[in-house]
Amino acid sequence: KMAGSSTPWIGSAYLFLQSTCKTIVLPSLYESSQKKPSVFKALKLALADSTGSVNGVDMLKVHCSHPHLIVQLKFCKQENCRRFLQSYREGVLQESLQNHLQLSLAMTTVPLEMELKAGNEHLDNMLKDEDRCLECIYREKPDRLRDEEISELEECLKSLIVHQSINNNTAVKGCVSLNSPSLPCPSQGSSISPQVTFIFQGQQFANRTLTPDDHQKFAKLVSKKWKQVGRSLQKNCRALRDPVIDNLALEYDREGLYEQAYQLLLRFIQSEGKKATIARLIAALEENGLISLAEELLGLHSNEDCS
Repeated sequence: KMAGSSTPWIGSAYLFLQSTCKTIVLPSLYESSQKKPSVFKALKLALADSTGSVNGVDMLKVHCSHPHLIVQLKFCKQENCRRFLQSYREGVLQESLQNHLQLSLAMTTVPLEMELKAGNEHLDNMLKDEDRCLECIYREKPDRLRDEEISELEECLKSLIVHQSINNNTAVKGCVSLNSPSLPCPSQGSSISPQVTFIFQGQQFANRTLTPDDHQKFAKLVSKKWKQVGRSLQKNCRALRDPVIDNLALEYDREGLYEQAYQLLLRFIQSEGKKATIARLIAALEENGLISLAEELLGLHSNEDCS
């Protein structure tokens, strides 16, 4: 009826969260650079509790839409989704998230209201019909890849947990990577810890700084879409904020598309340094449908030309 045994079961839903306490505004807490890692940690732990696994449900993005904090969820297994629905229906998820927020934010209590939606369907109205809920979630395929910020927060949390377990659960403030002891969280300024690996088309690739070869391939093959890729990179790169991209288009108009694309990536590499990684460029290419170019940069095209 749903996915066959050979096809992976993938679905998506949105979890709407709102505090019933007027003095606690979840979107404001998440938008605060100091509180964001704490809110994220609480979300991650509560979702892990609900499915019985850290990887049972994936957070793709956290939207701040006052007064709601909206978490876009992705499920890759029907049994995980079923566990999540049971936990949600029985109030276990709500209680777990309230407890984790309370601990993470060092507050006395964080009362919550929750709502679950898949597309236009309000799942709260049909929670007793679990199969129908599963159908609705399965029907909604994720419309995006995981947000870069989520990946950064995930890495931050992982390195903190590893560090704590090595130190026999000694409390560590902030986010500490074992390789670079003083590396801050993404929330503590622009010094972001790049993730070690990333996923593209179900495969894991080592994240690395962009090379001159990447630079030339990108400039040669991106063609007219260089501006769109630039606007995707712009979200986390101050050096590409408006009107830089339009200025590059005018400045290198005579030289043509290769030079315009080359100069765009040059700005990105110069401003971001070691943080100008292949994962960030691949995410920008995927966002703009340039899958073939992404495959070329990752060496997935053996003897084919990148169209």
